[in-house]
Amino acid sequence: MTGAEPDRGLGGDNADVAAPLDSLFIDAALGPLRRLVPGAAGARMALRLVARPGVVARRAADTAGELAKVAVGRSDLAPGKKDRRFTDPAWSGNPILRRMLQAYLATAATTRALVSDAELDWRDHERMTNTCENLIEALSPSNAPLVNPAALKAALDTGGRSYLRGVVNFAKDMSLPPRVPSMVDRDAFNVGLDLAVTPGEVVLLTEVFELIQYVPQTDTVRPIPLLVVPPTINKYYVADLAPGRSMVEHFVQSGQQVFLMSWRNPGAEQAGWGLDTYVQAVLDAMDAVESICQVEQSILFSLCAGGIISSLLLGHLVNTGQQDRLAGFALGVTLLDQSRAGLMSAVTSPALVAAATAKSRRTGYLDGRSLAEVFAWLRPGDLIWNYWVNNYLLGKAPPAFDVLYWNADTTRLTAALHADFLKLAIDNALVEGTATALGSQVDLAKVTVDSYVVAGIADHICPWVSCYRSAQLLGGRTRFVLSTSGHIAALVNPPGNPKSNYRVGEDNPEDPEQFLAEASQEQGSWWQDFVPWLASHSGAEKPAPTALGSTDHPPLVAAPGTYVFAT
Repeated sequence: MTGAEPDRGLGGDNADVAAPLDSLFIDAALGPLRRLVPGAAGARMALRLVARPGVVARRAADTAGELAKVAVGRSDLAPGKKDRRFTDPAWSGNPILRRMLQAYLATAATTRALVSDAELDWRDHERMTNTCENLIEALSPSNAPLVNPAALKAALDTGGRSYLRGVVNFAKDMSLPPRVPSMVDRDAFNVGLDLAVTPGEVVLLTEVFELIQYVPQTDTVRPIPLLVVPPTINKYYVADLAPGRSMVEHFVQSGQQVFLMSWRNPGAEQAGWGLDTYVQAVLDAMDAVESICQVEQSILFSLCAGGIISSLLLGHLVNTGQQDRLAGFALGVTLLDQSRAGLMSAVTSPALVAAATAKSRRTGYLDGRSLAEVFAWLRPGDLIWNYWVNNYLLGKAPPAFDVLYWNADTTRLTAALHADFLKLAIDNALVEGTATALGSQVDLAKVTVDSYVVAGIADHICPWVSCYRSAQLLGGRTRFVLSTSGHIAALVNPPGNPKSNYRVGEDNPEDPEQFLAEASQEQGSWWQDFVPWLASHSGAEKPAPTALGSTDHPPLVAAPGTYVFAT
């Protein structure tokens, strides 16, 4: 999972260019840069272009003509208005820099056009598009220390110390995984002091997780509790960031009783923990939550990979006649349908799955730092080269941003869970009906409980179109909400941001683009929409409990607990 992403707008162009779990977990094991090597796809593109000499000749002539205009200062090429790389006035005012920039833009346009001209099949097209876009990003003149005008000015202003600081920053970043430019000042925050500070207590401790119950902040509460299931590939406090930016805090202040699972950061000794281990853990947490609140129902709200685990549990509850234990089921940026996911589907194969699982099996886990590297290379312009310029060319420290701090606070994934996720994804088992959990066949079409599904319009990890298709796997009434921004910014979306909005429709037509066209756009945060949905599924209010836990589940340690600090 990655940090705050710029909003890329609405529409279908971004819909299928994202990363299903199979490819993410393969890249994390084998290295994300494998996708930059064109391999056989590059050879096939070359052969296709050789067979179209007229097309290539026209492209070459057009490019030569544009470069001639650049040379004599008559080219009109300019970067897009939202391209932050070239905002310095020197890029347009200095004749040498202007020609360098325009030559780069002309070459980049030709490269993209040649990929289209080759008329490759979708797999080769996705792979070559990715390769070319990464090369175009890498070769930007803004990345060159002796060309970037902002870097040159900083060097002059500091007597060269900015470059020296940049060298030091580079050496620090490359000395340890994930070996990408740091995106955040790692000393800027302290969990339990600045982050994850909503008051609560750990009321259940197991080998797999800690269960946190949060202190009510209203005189009355709704009786049916909410259990938050975070992803297993990051620490839980994305749901409880700083005050005012915490989902947990917002829900508690709305009168909801809130519980949250904090997963243990596993090591080699937990290598055998697979999907069934984690599905059983969520079931154990539900048991404790319902026991503490003295109710027979609860609501699950699960994020990203945690949503996959909870969906398997939902299938098990349906299969065993226990579906009525859920008063509601909610998913945040969760991908259940792994099909048609653009680039990542194009570069995944059973052989790569076998190689990736074998590698994690040897160590007993998949290192979270490897996943962090994968997520960064999915958006190299925003998450690699942007910080390359800031940290190394300008010699600045990365910013202090809570989401990016959380993103850098990585965890491990057990070898068995890694393998199970890969198999589930590459088989698209939740769609094909072949998934199992705790001995139960999982058929999400048999679900009758109401569900709430939120996705991000610019999500590059779980594309909103795929989340929409995932929501259609669930039986029962589903409220699909499309939030602004990307994977994490879509979730961490507190009220008060004037740019925030969300889309919601009365019906969920089969075609996601039809949903987009027909859905109403509401100003504000989806949190404000989710709270009334929670209220309608949580029962009439009653006096808030005066103490946390119960006789069987006494408070053990104050939130944020102990597992969140494990490295």
